Amino acid sequence: MLRGNKELWLAFLAMILITGVYALVVLLTREIPPAGDLFGHGIGIVGFVLMMLTETLYSLRKRSRSVKWGRMSTWLQIHIFTGIVGPYMVLLHTSWKFNGIAGVTTLLTVIIVVSGFIGRYVFTRIPRTMDGLEIEGTLSQEALKHARRLLALWHTVHIPIGIALFISAFVHVGAALYYATLLK
Repeated sequence: MLRGNKELWLAFLAMILITGVYALVVLLTREIPPAGDLFGHGIGIVGFVLMMLTETLYSLRKRSRSVKWGRMSTWLQIHIFTGIVGPYMVLLHTSWKFNGIAGVTTLLTVIIVVSGFIGRYVFTRIPRTMDGLEIEGTLSQEALKHARRLLALWHTVHIPIGIALFISAFVHVGAALYYATLLK
């Protein structure tokens, strides 16, 4: 296993396990699990919770100057892991139907994951300490400045898309609860 990509390999392994469980459910029921049944809801809820953890935990740790809850590099790895596995579970929750607000939410999820991979690539271009702090005074100052500008640009795109994603996800959850639960 490559040391610098541990979170990617762990996410890949988790996705294989989740796919195995999903395939077993398909095999036993002889149908793609509907988004509204117990398995479909369960996988969607767990995926959404992982996505919420992706959004909140890393952001809180990054902005916390007084409280040290572990190394930033570890939190970034958790952010990347949950940011891959959570959306994958939500994708399986869709039952491969992409209509209405659920379809918009799925599209935004795909966009934010792709954007996350781009951000990870740009982030790795900036030299950092083991704790994730930027190293100043490198030999290639111009390249470092360029990477910082790219990361700043990436943030101006990634964060608003993430906000739009969670707004649409909450609308989807609210509509699902209203129409599938409260109206019955």
